[in-house]
Amino acid sequence: MRMGKLKIAFFDAKEYDRQSFVISNGKNGSDNEEFDICYLEARLSPDTYKLAEGCDAVCVFVNDDINSFVIDKLCEMGVKLIALRCAGYNNVDIEHAFGKIHVVRVPAYSPYAVAEHAMALLLTSIRRIHKAYIRTKDFNFSLNGLTGFDLHGKTVGVIGTGKIGRIFIDICRGFGMQVIAYDKFPAKDSGIEYVTLDELWERSDVISLHCPLTDENRHMINSKSMEKMKKGVVIINTSRGALIDTEALVEGIKQRKIGAACLDVYEEESDVFFHDYSNHIVNDDVLARLISMPNVIVTSHQAFLTNEALGNIADTTLQNIHDFFDTGLCANEVCYKCANISKCNQKHEQKCF
Repeated sequence: MRMGKLKIAFFDAKEYDRQSFVISNGKNGSDNEEFDICYLEARLSPDTYKLAEGCDAVCVFVNDDINSFVIDKLCEMGVKLIALRCAGYNNVDIEHAFGKIHVVRVPAYSPYAVAEHAMALLLTSIRRIHKAYIRTKDFNFSLNGLTGFDLHGKTVGVIGTGKIGRIFIDICRGFGMQVIAYDKFPAKDSGIEYVTLDELWERSDVISLHCPLTDENRHMINSKSMEKMKKGVVIINTSRGALIDTEALVEGIKQRKIGAACLDVYEEESDVFFHDYSNHIVNDDVLARLISMPNVIVTSHQAFLTNEALGNIADTTLQNIHDFFDTGLCANEVCYKCANISKCNQKHEQKCF
């Protein structure tokens, strides 16, 4: 059992993070907070790791850079745990971390939030709601250029059928859409029609990505895969930006092959998203080109951002830290063996190492 309060360095802290974690950390009253949390605006990186000195754990998000150098430095300072407050862990060198420092995550915070946001992006795009909103603000009630299309009867290809993907499938079925899917590990007895990637590219009117980013699927949507798609296909990405080759996507839109793109994530988002650059010039020319296109909608990695999800993220993250230090066990630990199902025999009844 530990003695005293654990100290946590909380990187890349935003106001909404603080609010939810303060509530979760002080559920028994502000005078009885379980953890001493130091909220830091800086992201964890090779330049900022020293801010974690004297801490027992670091709490990080999707754009923190936990590479081998950072991992070694955290270990040298005595940090015992990397607590991700997200599901994905592609920004952590988990193979290098194995045997040095433990990593935990939040595998599910609100799959409904992300799936619903994906559908919101799709509806906004195909029914031109964003354009109509701007027009009517100027008392322009013309309908010219606002023609969309029905979702009913269209085929949606869903890549990744975990919790979020399956909820998105249920939403699409509610609209009367035909659903096909691809997953390296299909869900058994799910009633989902699984197809090959090539067949999914060829048949889909809408393609939605709901899979984690791995070395294997990086840039899975690229110039070659786009050649196989229907003309006018709509692409939705609420997972990870690097699943799409962004420059190839821009070219596909310019050639009228891609009818629309709905993006909550972006390949090079780490230096842009979650910050206000409205009074600055953004140096990312590819992002600037994307945003300027009338058939592209970009939101800034906000699909997870609901009250319910934030509460679940805070509760699960702090419970992960509590379990790790108080019991030595954590059901949400992840390591490079866990990421490779063929190597992992863990039932998470003990630490990964």
